[in-house]
Amino acid sequence: MPVSPRLTETHRLRTLLFGPSKDPNDPTVLHKMSLVAFLAWVGLGSDGLSSSAYGPDESFRVLYAQGGHGYLLVLLALATAVTVTIISLAYARVIAQFPTGGGGYVVATKLLGQHAGLVAGSALLVDYVLTITVSVASGCDALFSMLPLAWHGLKVPVAVAALSALTLLNLRGVKESVTALVPIFLTFVATHVILIVGGILIHVPELKDVATEIHRGLGSDVSKVGLTGVFLLFLNAYSRGSGTYTGIEAVSNGLQIMREPRVHTAQRTMLYMGTSLAFTAGGILLCYLLFSVRPVEGQTMNSVLINAFAGHWSLFGLPVGKGFVILSLVSEGALLLVAAQTGFIDGPRVMANMAIDSWLPRRFASLSDRLTTKDGIVLIGGAAVLLLVLSHGDVGFLVVMYAINVFVTFSLTTAGMLRRAVGQYGEAGYRVSDVLIQLAAFTLCLAILSVTVFEKLSEGAWMTLVVTAAVIATCFAVRLHYRAIDRRAKNLEIPEGWVASHRTAGGMPVQGATSAILMVGRYGPLGLHSLLSVQRFFPDYFKNIFFVSVGVVDSGAFKGPEELDNLSAGIRKDLETYVAFARRQGWNADFRMTTHVDAVEALTRMCLDLAKVHPQAHVFAGKLLWKRESWYQRILHNNTAFQVERRLQWKGLPVTILPVRLFET
Repeated sequence: MPVSPRLTETHRLRTLLFGPSKDPNDPTVLHKMSLVAFLAWVGLGSDGLSSSAYGPDESFRVLYAQGGHGYLLVLLALATAVTVTIISLAYARVIAQFPTGGGGYVVATKLLGQHAGLVAGSALLVDYVLTITVSVASGCDALFSMLPLAWHGLKVPVAVAALSALTLLNLRGVKESVTALVPIFLTFVATHVILIVGGILIHVPELKDVATEIHRGLGSDVSKVGLTGVFLLFLNAYSRGSGTYTGIEAVSNGLQIMREPRVHTAQRTMLYMGTSLAFTAGGILLCYLLFSVRPVEGQTMNSVLINAFAGHWSLFGLPVGKGFVILSLVSEGALLLVAAQTGFIDGPRVMANMAIDSWLPRRFASLSDRLTTKDGIVLIGGAAVLLLVLSHGDVGFLVVMYAINVFVTFSLTTAGMLRRAVGQYGEAGYRVSDVLIQLAAFTLCLAILSVTVFEKLSEGAWMTLVVTAAVIATCFAVRLHYRAIDRRAKNLEIPEGWVASHRTAGGMPVQGATSAILMVGRYGPLGLHSLLSVQRFFPDYFKNIFFVSVGVVDSGAFKGPEELDNLSAGIRKDLETYVAFARRQGWNADFRMTTHVDAVEALTRMCLDLAKVHPQAHVFAGKLLWKRESWYQRILHNNTAFQVERRLQWKGLPVTILPVRLFET
C-alpha cells in the first residue's frame, strides 16, 4: 500500500523538530547518548552555578532592607562556601552508594521506606518545575536589566517563548540539547571569573579599611541588638539565599546520562559543580561588599555589580567596558535558561522512577522514539509555563517557593544516608568520616528548612507545602488504583468448562492452517483468560496460535545492556510458558517477541509479518473493560489494543478485542 503524502510530510516535520528515531537495541546507543564529566557539568551543573545569579541577590536585599549590615556579607560568603562543600560531599557518597541514579527519591525509598520516598519524590517534582520557572524568570530579569523599564512588560511573554523552545529542544534528546549550550556556559564562567578575581584584586589595597569597617559594623550592631539579634539577622539573610544551593542534587539524580564509568564521571561532575558554585556565589557576595553596591530599579544586583566593575572601562576611546557588561549579562541570562535543563533532564527521570513504582501513571516511564521521557518533559514544561504566568515571573516569590522543597529532599536524603552510615558500624569499610559528613549535612539542611518555613510561611512557602501535599495525595490515589487492578487481575477466575481436555498435545504451527495471533503481556490470569476466550468463541477453529509480545523499553529498562537483556529474558520465559500451556490444550503454538519503545508500532509490525506467512490469520487482544470508563482510567491505562486494531484493520487484517471484565463500577 503506498504511503500517504500527508503521512510522509508529517514524518518529515517530526524528524525536523525532534530528530530521527533511535534504536534502543543498538549496543552503542547508550554510549552515544551519555555525557562525559564536562558535558554533564554543563547540563546538570549549570543549575547550581546559575543560582549565583539570584541566591546572593536575595541575601543581599534582605540585609539592605534591614539597614545595610554589609559586614555580614563576608560571613555569608564563608557560610555559602562551607554549605556547598558539605552538601556536595554528602551527595558524592550518594552517588557511590546508588550508582544507578535516582537521587533523593531512590535514597529515601530504599533507606527510609516507601512513604519517605514518596515525599522526597513529590518534593523533587515540584522542585524541578520551580527549577525551570525560576531559571527562566531570572534569566529574563538579567537580560532585561540592559533594557529600558518601558520594555519590562515583555518579560513574561519572552520567558514563555524561551521555555517553549527549551521544551522542544529536550524532546530531541539530552545530549543534543546540552551540546548546543556549551558556548553559553563557557562564556558565563570566563566573564564571572574575570569579575570575581578582578574585583578582589582591585580592592587588595583597601582590604585593611574593609576589615576595619567590618569590625566597626559588627561592634555597633552587637551593642544595639546583641549577638542574638545579629545572629537572627544573619540567619534570615542566609535562609533567604538558600536558593543558592539548589541543583546540587542534580548529578545524583541523573546518573543514567553519565558516560561509563558512571560513578567516576558523576563524582568528577560533582567536584566541578561544587567548586564552581562555592567560588562564584561566595565571590559575588564578597564583591557586593567591596564595590558597595546598592539596589537599582529594574536591575538585578549582579547587573549593578558588573556595571560597577567594568562599566567605566575604555580602550582607545572605545567603551569596551559596556561590551563586557553586555557579554556578562547575556551569558548570565542565557546560562539561567541553560539551568532549566536540569529540570527537563532530571524531572522526567524522577517521574519515570515513580511511575515504575506505580505512584504515577505508568505512561510516564515510557520513552519516545528519540529515547526521551516525552510525557514527563511535556507535563513539566507545561506546568512551568503555567506557574510562570501565574507568578508574573516574580523571582523573589518563586525563590521562596523553590527553597522549601529543595531542603525537604536534602533533609530526607541526608537522613537516609546518615542512617545507613551509622548502621554500617563494625562492617568492613566502615568510615567515621561518612557519619560525620552525613550528620553535618543533615543538621545543616534541616536547620535551613526549618528557618525558611518559619520565616517565609506567609510569603509563599505555604503554597509550596499545599502543592506538594496535593502531589502526594494524587500519588496515593494512583497507587491505590493500580493495586486494586493488579489484585483483581491476579484473582481473575477462569470459568469452569473453559479449559478443554485434548487427547493429543499440540506442536509447532502448521503452514496453511487457520492461525490465531494473540497479543499478550506477562504470564498470568489475564493472558490465560484471553487465550481461552479464543477457544470459547471459536471452538476448534484455529489450529495454530502465535503469542506476540513486546518488551517495552522504558526508563526502568533503558539503563544498560544488562537491563535490556533481563527484559528480553523475562518476556521470553513468559511466552514459553504460554506456548507450553497452549500445546497442552491441543494447539500448535509458537511465539514472536521483540523489544521496542513503542508497543503499538512493534506489535503491528509482528502481526503483519506473521500474516504474510500465515494468510488465514486472525488477530486477538485482551482489554480490561469497565462498565463506565472515566477520564482518569484513560490516563492511567493505555489503549494499545485499540490502537493496534485500527492500524491492522486499515491494512486489511481482521482483529477482535476480547473484553475482560474485572468488576463493575
